Amino acid sequence: MGKRFLESTLQAELDQGNKLFIPYVMAGDGGIESLIATLKKLEDSGATAIELGIPFSDPVADGPTIQEAGKRALGKGTTLQQVFDLLMKSRAEIGIPLIFMTYMNPVYKYGIERFFAACKKAGVDGVIIPDLPLEHYELVSEPSREQEIAVIQLATLTSPLERIKELASVTEGFLYAVTINGITGTRQGFAGNISTHLKKLKNNSTVPVLAGFGISTPDHVRKMSENCDGVVVGSRIIDLIQQNSFDEITELISASKAGTLQS
Repeated sequence: MGKRFLESTLQAELDQGNKLFIPYVMAGDGGIESLIATLKKLEDSGATAIELGIPFSDPVADGPTIQEAGKRALGKGTTLQQVFDLLMKSRAEIGIPLIFMTYMNPVYKYGIERFFAACKKAGVDGVIIPDLPLEHYELVSEPSREQEIAVIQLATLTSPLERIKELASVTEGFLYAVTINGITGTRQGFAGNISTHLKKLKNNSTVPVLAGFGISTPDHVRKMSENCDGVVVGSRIIDLIQQNSFDEITELISASKAGTLQS
């Protein structure tokens, strides 16, 4: 488990000629008791890894769909400790990497060293903290390294080349390419310079580059994957889970597999 498990899993998938697909699910949306079953379904649908959102009252990077999922989870009393407890008991039932998406406030409140130690015990392989700027990376760098948990960096469309090089030099697991200016949510289209942006990230990164924010259709998955190593899909996955449409989730994920990429 941990950083090595995440990186080896991603590489093994790429070695098979597939692109990577990481769905996002909000912990506690639908009740904490349903989480393991949802994670298993996503694994069975072909997910490479799963990004697990921790509900938080001020999710600055999240669009309406993920915000509402967080509100539903908080309304059911979901806490970070509950998520850790559940994973400590049931993590072995999931065979693919798990990545926490959280904010710095819950990590700080829990205790940074205690948080990363709990991640290791619970089988969390990586973390994404979108409101932790690179300038404050040292807050988490040592505790995460001690526990061998990957800290994944985000590069935005407005990141200049020097910034991209800095982010690429410290990111672990993969480099998260933000494909829109703004918050998460489904989109009809993307900026005309997105392929240039993704190629620039690929040229400067030694780990896989995954595109995320706004990706919602099989065609989006294929188009984005032309210029990077795969995608992260959040809002659309949450909508489909709400509708219990796992066939559509499987169809989305299938668009990242060898043989379907050109269709």
